Amino acid sequence: MTDKPQGGKPGDDSAAEEAVIKAAEEAAAGGAGEGSEEAATAKRELAERTADLQRLQAEYQNYRKRVERDRLTVREIAVSNILESLIPVLDDIGRAREHGEVTGGFKSVAESLETVVAKLGLQQFGKEGEPFDPTQHEALMHSYSSDVTEDTCVQVLQPGYRIGERIIRPAMVAVAEPQPGTQTTPGPDAETKSADQDKSDGGSDS
Repeated sequence: MTDKPQGGKPGDDSAAEEAVIKAAEEAAAGGAGEGSEEAATAKRELAERTADLQRLQAEYQNYRKRVERDRLTVREIAVSNILESLIPVLDDIGRAREHGEVTGGFKSVAESLETVVAKLGLQQFGKEGEPFDPTQHEALMHSYSSDVTEDTCVQVLQPGYRIGERIIRPAMVAVAEPQPGTQTTPGPDAETKSADQDKSDGGSDS
């Protein structure tokens, strides 16, 4: 059994390199003073040491990547938890702004907070007039309207928030559906077909 290199931690490249150099020196010394059998043994040991070094380097690189990935994941979770806890504060700021109460020093603080959370990745969404999307919106009110041609958010009761692609809170909205029996405005193609049909009917009567 070969001796393990001393003085280095797992993944310490300098210690592993020293071990390989030492093995090479031993192999060279043995090959110079003894027969071919001893030289072959020394070469075999050198190859084993080299393979051990390569395996150690690969394990160390994988370990570093795993640690970095875990570190980023922990950071994202921590930031997400903090931002989620600040959403009620942002809601209060939004309501105060609607009533014209965000003024003076409070306005400066509110804007600073909104800027900080935006830099950390928190995004607000939900606008009046956009199509209703059940993956992003939660309908709290429902009505019919002849002014829409598809399910539409006609009022945003509470904005939604996301971090990247992850929805933290859906937008709370009032939704209007097209009025039952409402006819959509015919397009140019429909008008052309109607005119052609009229001509065809007139020709057949004659």
